[in-house]
This record gives sequence, C-alpha cells and structure tokens, in this order.
Amino acid sequence: MAVLPAAAQPQAWAWDDGTVPYVQTPMEIVERMLRMAEVKKDDYVIDLGSGDGRIIIEAAKRGARGLGVDLDPNLVKHATENAKKAGVEDKVQFLTKDIFETDLSGATVVAFYLLPDFNAKLLPRLLKLKPGTRIVSHDGGIGDWPPDERLEMRAPEKPVGVGGVSRVELWIVPADAKGAWWSELPGHGGRWQFAIKQKYQELDIDVAAQGRDLLVRNSRLRGEEIKLIVTGIVNGRAWHHYFVGTLKDDRIAGEVTISDGNNKRSFPWTANRAR
Repeated sequence: MAVLPAAAQPQAWAWDDGTVPYVQTPMEIVERMLRMAEVKKDDYVIDLGSGDGRIIIEAAKRGARGLGVDLDPNLVKHATENAKKAGVEDKVQFLTKDIFETDLSGATVVAFYLLPDFNAKLLPRLLKLKPGTRIVSHDGGIGDWPPDERLEMRAPEKPVGVGGVSRVELWIVPADAKGAWWSELPGHGGRWQFAIKQKYQELDIDVAAQGRDLLVRNSRLRGEEIKLIVTGIVNGRAWHHYFVGTLKDDRIAGEVTISDGNNKRSFPWTANRAR
C-alpha cells in the first residue's frame, strides 16, 4: 500500500494510521521476484501495494494477467498510464483499494513489498489460497512461516536500507497433508501406513509396513507435490524407497521407485487418508 504521491521521496517507516509509504522495488529485484515465482502466461498475479505498477506490468509482458491495488489514487492513475505505455493495458487492472479488502482467491501469484507487520496480518488469508499458489515478497517475511526459497542480492539503486542488499523470498501454499494415510503395495509390504504431522510445508512423518517402523530420511511438500525418502526392511530385505505424488483432498496419486542397491523398479503409488 502507498500513501505518498509518485514525486515524493520514499520513506522506510509506517505512518500512524497504519499505512505503508511508497518505496519503489528496483527493476532487477522485480525481475528476480517474477523469475522465482515462475510467472508465465496462464498466471493471474496480484500485487498488494502496486505503486507505479512495475511488477504487474512486467508480469503482463510475460503473458500473465494482473491486478495491482494501492491506497494512493495518484499512483493507481500513474500505474494505469504506465501499462498503456507498455502496451499491456488489456491484461492488467489497477484499483484504489485496501490490501485487506482485496479478494485474493483467483490469484496464482501474490506479490508485495510491505512491512513485516502487514505481511503477518496477511498470513491467515494467504494460507487459505489454493495449494500451489506462489507468494513472493521483497524484504519481508510472513510471520513464522518459513519460505520455500530465499535469495539475497545487491541492488545498488535501492532507495532504503544499508548496502543496497535486497532479500527475495518465495512461499508456495501447501496442501493439507496431516493425518493418517494408508496405501497398498502388493508384493512389496502389502499395507503401508503413513502418520503425518504438519506445520506449514514442514512435515514430520512416521511410516510402517509389515508391522515394522521404517526410517523417513527426507520429505518435502511443495504445494500439492509430496516427496518422501524411506528406507528399511521389507520382505526381509533392505530397500530404499522414493515416493513422489500429488495430493488432492484425501488422496495421493503418484509413483514409488524402490532399489536394493542392485535392482531398481518403479510402480504406481496411491495413498488414502483415513477419516
């Protein structure tokens, strides 16, 4: 959100009324944000506190559609004019609007350069977005939600801060993976059980097969994609298992690759959540 006219000098603090002053994101940081979020032609990007519109305009140049919201009508007018100059006015819209009153449900990418307190207030709404939605921020975390990716780089033209160092962070809204899951792997352990605890995208998983606990060496949840590395004794032999699947509602569908060091094979893997 921005409250200063475009010609004013940028400031790095919040006003008493809770708004955020306008500070431009350097263009090379805009580029990195869009690259990290993998913005493409089928995306719908929402920029909260869009300023002169540069993030949305650059996203539109990649074929995406976009919405920028800002409290300052002068900046909204300026961003609209910039979109026309760039030839992307048919792909974008800029509105004078409060970020907390903006409908984010249609976004595939959400971008912002706000103060951390504002980001933290957005956290509950961001977590309700569709799994796989990408969220990218310049110089600001989102409460205690750890980013999926983080990049620091120097931006000499950055108007605030010391040393011109910028931090770009990416979050991917995780699917709901928590609970008790079961899977049938005929010929390789029969019924498997997966007990998953979840905090954001971080998972704590227990796996058992044939009444034996197996070791989960690594796991990752990235949107709807889940990956597990599991080792242990199955059918009397030591095996390495690589599970990859897509989680939708109460079902995971994918593939498991197993190896005993000499032989390797893959077969379909599905898991169902016990309700």
